[in-house]
Amino acid sequence: MIRKMSILLSACSCLGLASAAPAAGEEAGEALVDDFVNEVVTLQGRFEQALLDPAGTVIERSSGTLEIERPGRFRWSYTEPYEQWLVADGLNVWSYDVDLAQVTVKPQSEALASTPALLLGGGDEALAQFRFESVTEEKGTTYVRMVPVDASSGFEGMELGFSGGQLHRMVFYDNLDQTTLVSLYDVKLNEPVDAERFAFAVPDDADLVGTPVSAGESSP
Repeated sequence: MIRKMSILLSACSCLGLASAAPAAGEEAGEALVDDFVNEVVTLQGRFEQALLDPAGTVIERSSGTLEIERPGRFRWSYTEPYEQWLVADGLNVWSYDVDLAQVTVKPQSEALASTPALLLGGGDEALAQFRFESVTEEKGTTYVRMVPVDASSGFEGMELGFSGGQLHRMVFYDNLDQTTLVSLYDVKLNEPVDAERFAFAVPDDADLVGTPVSAGESSP
């Protein structure tokens, strides 16, 4: 996967969550995640992302737009500081670095297994690959911490932040002690998304790394 999406695929106000006071009950936090997974079919919005090193220093900032349509389709379009696309079409995940004119493709079932992106775009079957660990409150936001069942997944855990019942913060912790913080803005839920947003054709001037799978094929 491309460097920006190594654990996803983040506002520093989310730092220090581990010391936040426990929320009223874990059941409420689990219900927020369950509603997000089962009731949200489409999501569209803007995002701002920051990557922090183990000392908490921001080493990269980026921004762009995102669209999700369940089951299994999403598009992360980075516009700053350089243009990159990450497109899941239901069969493959396409990673396109515009400046490098390079496309990397992997079968979706392989690329997203036990990753946060699986939970964002999946349903109940995705929830089975994570377990709830804790719920905390921070400045009016409820953070639900989840960890992958598969310890070899490449990341240690994530926190989904809900305000007014709506997801608007995400925190991802990778196995290199780096943290990715994502803030969502102008979020629209369950509104139609143009199907073309989840279609990808390799540009003529781009190199392709990997082999896509077609409908009816199994990943290698």
